[in-house]
Amino acid sequence: MWGLSRVTPSIQMADGVRLASALAVALAAIGFSVAGVLAFRRARTTINPTQPQLTSSLVSSGIYTVTRNPMYVGLLLVLVAWAIVLSSAWALLGPVAYFFYIGRFQIAPEERALATLFGAEYAAYTSRVRRWL
Repeated sequence: MWGLSRVTPSIQMADGVRLASALAVALAAIGFSVAGVLAFRRARTTINPTQPQLTSSLVSSGIYTVTRNPMYVGLLLVLVAWAIVLSSAWALLGPVAYFFYIGRFQIAPEERALATLFGAEYAAYTSRVRRWL
């Protein structure tokens, strides 16, 4: 993202507006991520994304009524905030790449594991709550 921002035209925006916008997006990112971690902690289940098979309970309350992946939404928003700081529309390719990569190589395997572990309960949850927002 940084490299792209250095070799492509920048978006002209007052520094105060740019930084305030980036800060607002970053604060939303932190909110999503922290809410997701806290919900997992309250449910006493793993937050380790590399071992979804160790999940001990399906968390579907709190922030998980808004999105099935608040921690990934938080990371996506951090990348958007960074693109804003960089003043580069081209830097938004970073969040787009993240979106597609994490969906295919992290979220899809997690969803398969959760479907195996929680069956109909997970299917009902996925029909109520969107993957992202």
